[in-house]
Amino acid sequence: MKIKPAISYLNYLLKSKGKHSLHSPFVFDFTTKVINDHQVYNDYNIIAEINSDLLKNRNVIETDDFGSGAGNKPFATYRIAINKLAKKRNNSQKMCRLLYRTVKYFRPEHMLELGTSFGVSTLALSLGNPKAGITTVEGCATVASTAEGVFSKAGLQNINIVIGNFDKVLANTIEKLPRLDLVFFDGNHRKAPTLDYFNQCLVKAVDQSVFIFDDIHWSAEMEEAWEIIKQHPSVSISLDCYHLGFVFFRKGIEKQHFVLKT
Repeated sequence: MKIKPAISYLNYLLKSKGKHSLHSPFVFDFTTKVINDHQVYNDYNIIAEINSDLLKNRNVIETDDFGSGAGNKPFATYRIAINKLAKKRNNSQKMCRLLYRTVKYFRPEHMLELGTSFGVSTLALSLGNPKAGITTVEGCATVASTAEGVFSKAGLQNINIVIGNFDKVLANTIEKLPRLDLVFFDGNHRKAPTLDYFNQCLVKAVDQSVFIFDDIHWSAEMEEAWEIIKQHPSVSISLDCYHLGFVFFRKGIEKQHFVLKT
């Protein structure tokens, strides 16, 4: 572990609290029924099997990276084996299971994911509520094509993939959705784009919405973005689970921030 992530993780451990130290009924309930839910769901096997298949796939594809992987360039194009890219990009099984439980608990009907990659996290969101509609945005067409194969193999028909640079397709994508019950931000791990996408999505947020941010401690600028997001006037409760950050917009709840053990 590099020095900066190591320091961030140490700070997280020092600040994190268990459910018995929580005074918010809403957060206590979420922690008990979602974060600390240790039941083994059958859907976990589907997620694990798909992820395992991707990690064995040695087919080489050409991919476009519009996010932090492009460095200071607008985008970067390179050839890479699917298994190597999956190892780099796929969310951990622990994180996918937490996403699954979050959806299973809140039952959101309209979900948006920014950053499909190979569709493992999308799969978790879909299985959490098969009756929901999921729109997922992916910048690279070849990666999106692989994800479509994942959804087809899993028999999922509630997922719509939008292909294109977020900066160009997000506004129109959001406009077509009636509201955003859940948004998973996992596509551009840089401060300015993250804040921009957050503000665009706020237009369709409702009282019961939950926004989830991946890798909030991934870099100094992502930590800066997270600090700005959790202080936003519309945010009532924010939860720091280290890899994931959750924000809620529930009215009538005192603004509070929690660092939770996971």
